[in-house]
Amino acid sequence: MIFENVELHNIAEVQPVEGKNGVRLQRVPESVRVNLNEGAQMRVLQPDNGEIRFVSNGSPVKVVLSSTGETDVTLFYGDFDGRQRFVVGGEPIIIQVGPGNPRMKEIHPDYKAHLNFSWDVCRLILGGRRREPLILHSIEGESIRPPEPGEVPELRQLAYGTSITHGFDAEGPHLNYAAQTAWHLGADLINLGLGGSAHCEFQLADYIAERGDWDIATLALSVNMQHFKMDEFYKRVSYMVNTVSGKNPDKLVACITLYPYFRDFGIDSTGPEFGGTAEEFRQALRDAVSACPNDNVYLIEGTDILKDIRGLTFDLIHPSDNGMIQMGRNLAEKLKEIQKEF
Repeated sequence: MIFENVELHNIAEVQPVEGKNGVRLQRVPESVRVNLNEGAQMRVLQPDNGEIRFVSNGSPVKVVLSSTGETDVTLFYGDFDGRQRFVVGGEPIIIQVGPGNPRMKEIHPDYKAHLNFSWDVCRLILGGRRREPLILHSIEGESIRPPEPGEVPELRQLAYGTSITHGFDAEGPHLNYAAQTAWHLGADLINLGLGGSAHCEFQLADYIAERGDWDIATLALSVNMQHFKMDEFYKRVSYMVNTVSGKNPDKLVACITLYPYFRDFGIDSTGPEFGGTAEEFRQALRDAVSACPNDNVYLIEGTDILKDIRGLTFDLIHPSDNGMIQMGRNLAEKLKEIQKEF
């Protein structure tokens, strides 16, 4: 969305904050948020892979932010890591963004063709290990404008899923597997990961289907629903698959079965809190994709994306940075193969 003189990427709506002289950034509109489960209502206020983007004339730009807790902010100039990290807390702080490296303007044209972003685009990428709701107070600078179409990727990838998609345990927002996938594809990422709360609500499926601003959707469906009864799981994932693909027949929809986690490694994790085995949940998604009448739906096995147990952190469910990087590379390759067929 365009807000004043900048682009707020992966931010669907801003809400005024009483007594704060600023606006809260959220990844879905309030009308959608209030219909989600309690956990998801909180998670969509976490701004992961949201970005404050702008192009300036080279003069310093001051961005004033605060958080309801602590939130990481990472600076990029286009595709290039600006090597600056900020932690935003409860008191407003000023992040001053200067001009990028002047050497960038001297790069030979042969090396520019495959860049995803123009290096003139300043990108404050939000979220990471610290990801509490963020408040934007002001942006000040001369001749600031939002990026133009040729300065950002044309291809847009929307990713829905659990905390793994959300980016938990990745050292930075650019290192989660969804961001890594987009980097390999040359795509602009819309991250709708919902840590611990990806329950495939009908209202969220409708929202994703009606957005119209993505070309590829990856739907990781969903280890957060392992406590659901199998028929309820099937009903929800089937609705999401059919609705998102049915309203976007010219766009690619890739459904991803559960990524490998502790229940796959011989650990005794049966009990009444589980609605089925990990394999039964995977099969239910396979069945939903098979039953979908739309030609633009494809199935990807999560076990083909994260292939090595060493890619997990010690909790045996969340990938480490190494795992995230592997997943991004593998998923991008799968999607490239599907694109040729599609």
